[in-house]
Amino acid sequence: MTDFEPPLRLTLDGEALTSNWQALNTRSSSAQAGAAVKANGYGLGAREVAARLRDAGCRDFFVAHWGEAAAIADVIPPAWISVLNGIQAQDIPHIRALGAVPVLNTPEQVAMWHASGGGRCHVMFDSGINRLGIGAEQMSQCDLRSLDIDLLLSHLASADEDSAQNSAQQRLFHERVAASGAKRLSLANSAGIMLGTDYHYDLTRPGLSLYGGIARPGMDAFIKPVARLSARLLQVRTLAAGTSIGYNATHVCRDETAVGTISIGYADGYLRAFSGKGHAHHGAVALPVLGRVSMDLVTIDISAAPELREGDWVDVDYDLPTASALTGLSQYELITNLGTRFERIWR
Repeated sequence: MTDFEPPLRLTLDGEALTSNWQALNTRSSSAQAGAAVKANGYGLGAREVAARLRDAGCRDFFVAHWGEAAAIADVIPPAWISVLNGIQAQDIPHIRALGAVPVLNTPEQVAMWHASGGGRCHVMFDSGINRLGIGAEQMSQCDLRSLDIDLLLSHLASADEDSAQNSAQQRLFHERVAASGAKRLSLANSAGIMLGTDYHYDLTRPGLSLYGGIARPGMDAFIKPVARLSARLLQVRTLAAGTSIGYNATHVCRDETAVGTISIGYADGYLRAFSGKGHAHHGAVALPVLGRVSMDLVTIDISAAPELREGDWVDVDYDLPTASALTGLSQYELITNLGTRFERIWR
């Protein structure tokens, strides 16, 4: 079925991606920047992202699941891949065959890894997000010195805010590192990089800002957008004043309106939060979204671009910080929800 041209395009700027990594690497001071490529490279394509960042100099890649590690293990050396969500006993033979590095999150996983023969691993210390990781009260249950720990890592809960929790987590992490025997330490995500050198340690782990997200104010000075959405016009028509549009008739035309229906919807990650708020563009001309976003379709006002015809393409506004402010969705949700029906085109 590859002969059919998809009516959705996701144009991806490889130069912007590598520029973002280089900027974050530079701002990590003496630390090296890694890259979170979980969730299929935040929805953009993990294999393509990993290959470009590998060529830019990145040597530490983070995924959530073992299947994600296997999917990129022919693109980058498996020893450069870290799997954040831990291990289960039945997976250990496959883990060893693959060669990616487990992040151990519980005392039970520490004991399991040691009993199975040990080897290079990472350990997650929970410094306060209370999600995954060995809690401070559990550290005495873990014989970390028996392990070959390459990286001791933790994760900041509020790095995108000026929160007292940031320094509290950094202090707790710092207090515990000596007991781990780890060769390297890592605490900062994209936003954490901007908190300063006390948070950098040996390795930073940017994610969102690699892909164009602005994790903290001021990062827009050096972070470039990576993804541009485009959709094909499926239908063009003129509706009379008083005509309603879409589910539940949430939009009623005040005047005669030229309307275009484009091939995108919430199944593609363009969620209902954009209903009556979002815009497409034809060059510099803004084309407002009219009514509810449907599963596969969005209706836009094309009155200001009368030259548009069925089959033409429009760009769909999806600047991450702007779209987040508009919809109330997080930038993480916006980027990772982009669906599989886009033709992904790397430039």
